[in-house]
Amino acid sequence: MRIITTVAEMQTLVRDLRAAGSSIGCVPTMGSLHDGHASLISSAAEQHGTVITSIFVNPTQFAPTEDLSKYPRNLERDLLIVAQAGGTVVFTPSVEEVYPDGFASIIHVGGIADVFEGARRPGHFDGVATIVAKLLIAMSPDEAYFGQKDYQQTLVVRGLVRDLGFACTITVLDTIREADGLAMSSRNVYLTEEERAQASTLFLALTTARDMIEQGERSVAKLEDAMLATLLMVPGLAIDYASVVMVSTLATIEVLPSGSSVALLLAVRIGSTRLIDNMICSIGA
Repeated sequence: MRIITTVAEMQTLVRDLRAAGSSIGCVPTMGSLHDGHASLISSAAEQHGTVITSIFVNPTQFAPTEDLSKYPRNLERDLLIVAQAGGTVVFTPSVEEVYPDGFASIIHVGGIADVFEGARRPGHFDGVATIVAKLLIAMSPDEAYFGQKDYQQTLVVRGLVRDLGFACTITVLDTIREADGLAMSSRNVYLTEEERAQASTLFLALTTARDMIEQGERSVAKLEDAMLATLLMVPGLAIDYASVVMVSTLATIEVLPSGSSVALLLAVRIGSTRLIDNMICSIGA
């Protein structure tokens, strides 16, 4: 497995790979890899001769009050996970390599990035869009793989790629969950043992609303109330939002439209840890 730390070396390798006829899949990550990342790498390896995993903790998507300094980092363990999952190249540049002195360009994706996470974390998606664009330019993949756990982010990335004309496919794969339903996330390591047990309530809230939809409930207010009631069973849990929105636009609605799909979105704080999760539901005719 090859480890690359500079953009120039990455771009040279990509040119050589393309000249040799290899297809390229990539998995952008911030490290602290888990089985969710491994599943993305494995899926990419099934489709492409070369799989590039980027490992870069991106400072521009963290607010001053967020957890950049304590974000978990373990490159040695990450490299082992990449290798075991079938990755062939790791791109792990320094902050100075990605954002050299004088760097002053920021990409803003409007609309879809301005609500929910975008409204609560100003500048977050500007940082995401900018780093994804830089990584796609460096790695030049045929296909880039993302997990559904960061659902709004996947919509932002799709919009970025569409609007700027990147020549790659964006593939979003299902969220990988723990046995009790908790979405795998690098931030789960922040949870205490008690908080970790409480965190499974997010999945319970999502499945409660999903089951109501499958049983014929179409009132968004009732679905959101059910998710809120489930989350509030955990003392001290702080809720940012528990919302039902249209799947492709995140537009709010009052009644579920027949024959459509909706996204159930959650964001909560348990102790000092902020968790997000989601579920996509199809509405019958």
